[in-house]
Amino acid sequence: MRRIDVFGIGLGVCAATGLIYFAFQVAGLDATNAGIWTQVLLFGGLVGWLATYVSRAVTGSMTYHQQRRDYENAVLQKRLDELSPEELATLQAEIEQEKKAASKPIQ
Repeated sequence: MRRIDVFGIGLGVCAATGLIYFAFQVAGLDATNAGIWTQVLLFGGLVGWLATYVSRAVTGSMTYHQQRRDYENAVLQKRLDELSPEELATLQAEIEQEKKAASKPIQ
C-alpha cells in the first residue's frame, strides 16, 4: 500500500465519521448523543479491523508471508529444475534413506 493510499483511507474515515455524526443529528439525536454514538461506531470499526489484522498475523495469511512462501517455492523449484538427472536420482535416494531412518522406531 502506498503512502497516498493511507492518507486517502484516513481522510475517507474522517469524512465518513462526520457524515455519520450529521446523520445521527438528522435522525433526532442531540449533539452529545450523536457524538457518543459516532465514537461507538468508530471504535467498533477499529476493534473489528484490529481483530482481522491479528487473525491474519496469527494464521500467517498476510501478504508478506504469502509473497515470501511464493518466493521460496520458486527458488526451490528453480534449483530442482537445474539438477541433472544423476543429481536428482542421488537426491531422491537420500530422501528415501532419511524417510526410512525417520520411520524406524527408536530402541
